[in-house]
Amino acid sequence: MEQKTALIIIDMQNDFVLPGAPMCVAGAMAIVPNIQKILNFFRSAAWPIFHVVREYRADGSDIEITRRQSFLNVQSYCVPGTKGCDIVEELSPIEGEYRIVKNRFSGFMNTELDFILRRLNISNIVVCGVQYPNCIRATIYDGVSLGYQVTLVTDAAAAQTEEVAKANIYDISNIGVDCLTTDQFLNVK
Repeated sequence: MEQKTALIIIDMQNDFVLPGAPMCVAGAMAIVPNIQKILNFFRSAAWPIFHVVREYRADGSDIEITRRQSFLNVQSYCVPGTKGCDIVEELSPIEGEYRIVKNRFSGFMNTELDFILRRLNISNIVVCGVQYPNCIRATIYDGVSLGYQVTLVTDAAAAQTEEVAKANIYDISNIGVDCLTTDQFLNVK
């Protein structure tokens, strides 16, 4: 693996990961140990790490149109200053790691992610987190469109069901993305 590689961890926040949280993704808690392994590898190599997180205004004015009603009527989530907005404790960023805030599916849309990656001369990105059909997929497709070599760590990303995960891995692999398990990725390094 070339040294111009960055790790992108998507939406591993309490509101998406913890059981019983408002937007809990069924497989999210199970992938935390694999993300920890990858995170530790990147930290040991001193390679750039990006924690991409969602944040919404409490009034819902900046949330996707498809989620706005449920956000306003049921329960808000990922509101800055709330515990639910925090990254899960096991994956907490350390000094020198980047925190990128998004309010859409893609980590690239209306954020400084692409700018910082280019400033750091990054050509390869490794993606993990939640969830496959939305933020993982959108970030990967935008990454490919922007010219990055993309690796998806398949068992360090999750969806509500295994079927949804498999369908997305299939689609993502068909656009030229390397789809590796945690062990495969760590052995390729």
